[in-house]
Amino acid sequence: MVAYMVIRAQITDPEKFANYGKSAAKLVEKFGGNYEVMRPPQDILLEGESEPNMKLVISKWPSMNTALAFWNSPEYSEIKKLRENAGTVTVRLVEATS
Repeated sequence: MVAYMVIRAQITDPEKFANYGKSAAKLVEKFGGNYEVMRPPQDILLEGESEPNMKLVISKWPSMNTALAFWNSPEYSEIKKLRENAGTVTVRLVEATS
C-alpha cells in the first residue's frame, strides 16, 4: 500500500538546508519516491498558530518498506548530515488508507 512521508521543517539556515534538499531529492527518486508537495505556491493557515519559516514537504512512496529502505540507507545517513544545524525537522511516515 502507498505511503507518505510528511516532513515539517523549521529552517534556520536556508542555504545549508537547500544543499541538503538537492541531494535528498536525487536519492528519493532513486528509491522510487516522488514529491507530492514541495514549496507550495499557496499555503493558508486554517487553524492554529503561524510558525515562521516552517516548510512542509510530502513525498509519496510505493510502500512503507520502500520509504523505510530509503530512510535507513547508508546513502541517506550521509545526506542527512548536510542538514545538521540548519533547522528543526519532524518526519512522519504514514500508510494511505486506500
